[in-house]
Amino acid sequence: MRIIPAIDIIDGKCVRLTEGDYSTQKIYNANPLDVAKEFEDNGIRYLHLVDLDGARLGKITNWKVLEKIASKTNLEIDFGGGLKSDQDLEIALDSGAKKVTGGSIAVKNPDLFKQWITLYPGRIILGADVKNKMVAVSGWMEASKMSLDELLDTYLPLGLNEVICTDISKDGKLEGLNIELYKEVLSKRTGLELIASGGVAGMRDVELCKEHSLAGVIIGKAIYEGKISLKDLNKFIINAG
Repeated sequence: MRIIPAIDIIDGKCVRLTEGDYSTQKIYNANPLDVAKEFEDNGIRYLHLVDLDGARLGKITNWKVLEKIASKTNLEIDFGGGLKSDQDLEIALDSGAKKVTGGSIAVKNPDLFKQWITLYPGRIILGADVKNKMVAVSGWMEASKMSLDELLDTYLPLGLNEVICTDISKDGKLEGLNIELYKEVLSKRTGLELIASGGVAGMRDVELCKEHSLAGVIIGKAIYEGKISLKDLNKFIINAG
């Protein structure tokens, strides 16, 4: 199971939101590269980097942060937020992203997202951001009429197999993951690489992800608020090879 710390970017700074509400912004570090290097120094191999400005504006914005982290660390970065066009995708990949996460585009421009899946096999992650099992888009500011099941049934048959599923109602609240949601998704789909996101409160959430065969878990505020230390995560990192 992959341990994947998150760095969310607004105005080039490392921040966290609560339930995707931009008015709840809290700055943790003005230099995201320092945060990324600390992760790497503690054995972390993966990073979930989110361009929150990009998600809100509808175009990649903080690609310079991606470029800096990718060029100065060996972290495998998945990058998301504001990827709406071929140009956005090319900028992200050229700036060092190992993979890109598409959320809103999968709902609003399915034809283009399907092209990406075909043209970049293994490098496209589906970002499924949900509240009450309905998909939200545009930096979580807009509800769609598509259910989580509909979203997954649209793209999994095309060869896409990696999904980051975030329960928005849990995100940033340190109240625990919606593990029942992930169990339900996996019970219907064998072989899916499902990555949990939203609400990790402590090591018990990480252990639950391992117990229920999730491919990975994204951890944000729990690290920044000291609920989980990087040392705590070491045994999972070592066991993951």
